[in-house]
Amino acid sequence: MKIIKRNGSEVQFDIDKIINAITAANGDVQESQRLTPREIRFAAENVREQCENAGHTVSVEEIQDMVEDQIMALDKYEVARGYIIYRYVQSLKRTSNTTDDKILSLIECNNEEVLQENSNKNPTVNSVQRDYMAGEVSKDLTMRMLLPQEVVDAHNEGIIHFHDADYFAQHMHNCDLVNLDDMLQNGTVISGTLIEKPHSFSTACNIATQIIAQVASNQYGGQSISLTHLAPFVEVSRQKIRREVLSEIETLGAEADPERVSEVVEKRLRDEIRRGVQTIQYQVVTLMTTNGQAPFVTVFMYLNEARSEEEKRDLAMIIEETLRQRYEGVKNEAGVWITPAFPKLIYVLEEDNITPDTPYYYLTKLAAKCTAKRMVPDYISEKKMFELKLSKGEKPGEGDCYTCMGCRSFLTPDRSGNGFDNVANAGNYEPGKPKYYGRFNQGVVTINLVDVALSSHQDQDKFWQIFDERLELCHTALMCRHNRLKGTLSDAAPILWQYGALARLKKGETIDKLLYGGYSTISLGYAGLYECVKYMTGRSHTDPEATPFAMRVMQHMNDKCNEWKAESDIDFSIYGTPLESTTYKFAKCLQRRFGVIPGITDKGYITNSYHVHVSEEIDAFTKLKFESEFQRLSPGGAISYVEVPNMQDNLQAVMRVLQYIYDNIMYAELNTKSDYCQKCGYDGEIKIVEDDGKLVWECPHCGNRDQHTLNVARRTCGYIGTQFWNQGRTEEIRDRVLHL
Repeated sequence: MKIIKRNGSEVQFDIDKIINAITAANGDVQESQRLTPREIRFAAENVREQCENAGHTVSVEEIQDMVEDQIMALDKYEVARGYIIYRYVQSLKRTSNTTDDKILSLIECNNEEVLQENSNKNPTVNSVQRDYMAGEVSKDLTMRMLLPQEVVDAHNEGIIHFHDADYFAQHMHNCDLVNLDDMLQNGTVISGTLIEKPHSFSTACNIATQIIAQVASNQYGGQSISLTHLAPFVEVSRQKIRREVLSEIETLGAEADPERVSEVVEKRLRDEIRRGVQTIQYQVVTLMTTNGQAPFVTVFMYLNEARSEEEKRDLAMIIEETLRQRYEGVKNEAGVWITPAFPKLIYVLEEDNITPDTPYYYLTKLAAKCTAKRMVPDYISEKKMFELKLSKGEKPGEGDCYTCMGCRSFLTPDRSGNGFDNVANAGNYEPGKPKYYGRFNQGVVTINLVDVALSSHQDQDKFWQIFDERLELCHTALMCRHNRLKGTLSDAAPILWQYGALARLKKGETIDKLLYGGYSTISLGYAGLYECVKYMTGRSHTDPEATPFAMRVMQHMNDKCNEWKAESDIDFSIYGTPLESTTYKFAKCLQRRFGVIPGITDKGYITNSYHVHVSEEIDAFTKLKFESEFQRLSPGGAISYVEVPNMQDNLQAVMRVLQYIYDNIMYAELNTKSDYCQKCGYDGEIKIVEDDGKLVWECPHCGNRDQHTLNVARRTCGYIGTQFWNQGRTEEIRDRVLHL
């Protein structure tokens, strides 16, 4: 059995260390108040049993809490007091070098928590280590000097989570929708070099990848681009190729048959589209940004975003090529085609691609085929977005359809009524048109709903009282995020604030005017709705008798956000948090604070956002319909999923699900498995097995457990992860049941 030390490294559990620690505290009290050797052994054995039954790899801090409880249970209060004093003295000794220890342990690659902190980062790589080192220093500064102590304490206790504390010391924002259209059409500047409007589709794709890399290096969250912004350059290339073909014919002294010329032009154009899309797909996968990972980028595919029927047909060609190349995948180091993590693809289901009699239905069939093999694209329903995302003056059914920022964070609809009067000085401003590209999110703070419930001890009045107290704590933390960005000069990230990605502000100008009026959002995240409702009502939130309580919790958070927005003119918005590593942290904190409660704290994870619990038996259609109501109450970000088996031979079933998504839910994805063992060539599902209390990945064909020679792709929290996960998230992945 392994335990996690304070520096994050894993070691074998050693009962003798517990016995020695209790014996040391025992020796400091009068003989009449001491524990007997048998009692010391009894206490230590109880601690070992608790560790074995914890459901996760326990930390030293958790073990010390267990030791205290065991000594107290034996009524040896003086010994317990001595043990507490010993812990306090040791804590003081560690205060000066905790950060040093963490940095040294991650450099030596023995920090287990860091190794599994982010499923898209390889912590053995120098660039990743450099980012983590800077992050530890930044986190230390943040917790000691920049945040109120009440926020720090609540974060450390798992009562709330202050996201991305390792980037807070810098004046950086979270995620955004890149105004790629403005940058390509009106030019930009990258690393001091003027980039003018491209003269071909392939050049536009090349510039887009450079923009993606630059944007990713100047923020810490996800970004999204739209293929629509590349579509105009298809016609640019078409005309350029036509001129070249006609020139070649003239040089040869031949006659130009118009029909034959068009055939040659379209053939060469298709080839250029293939090369351009390949540039984006491969560059995004292979680029390494300054934070040591591929850019967290989402590519949006929305036919009705095109400005003319001609442009829509060109956009369809780009979408088709994007799907074909993603279906193929990328080659791993062994030369085998595997599923890449990025870019994330989102495909919009709309009137002209959802039924067999529509002109672009062939694209939806191709998308379904790609999803069945590679887990992307994910799907947005234009129909449902038109119902839910209403800018000023719009009616249900006539709203806006736009992409999320990264994996799930959604901007609030444009409440200005005039495109924010071009407050960002964008070069492609259209008066009166709702604005989305160029907007961003300021940051996220998440409330642990399970802790609110458990702290109330099932007292309803106390629950709402504690809930309000915790929400105010989140409000304080969110205002810290806002105020950290306030006063930021555009010079801090020229690609974002001066050269079009988000704005074209003057040098030396602050970004303050972009923080108010709804131009940007700030997110109140939440996690563990299922466990919260289960504890308070005794039932899953899918139970009709418990659902109203779940809805009341959601509405209460929305009401608070509206209240804060009215006070500050800042767009606070409810966000269904995609916990990755934090789900494990929250679970451990809950067990430490409240013990192991069956059905509530007995796992190494809590449920993401509003989701149905991963182990609950429910069919895909019922799940999507149920969760659609919670998406409505998570306007700042939400995504639902269904777990499916290998569907490559049953694409009709996939199409049925897509049709259901179009009619019933705004944003959803299908999760399948896409694995490969490099040692034996097995391409089925790599399994999760338990070994000495730890969950490990194992090839069922050859027994290979070496993660360096296993390619495993799983949907973690909106994005696909390929670098494996911590114990809590791995347990959650293991517990998932199929919905189809």
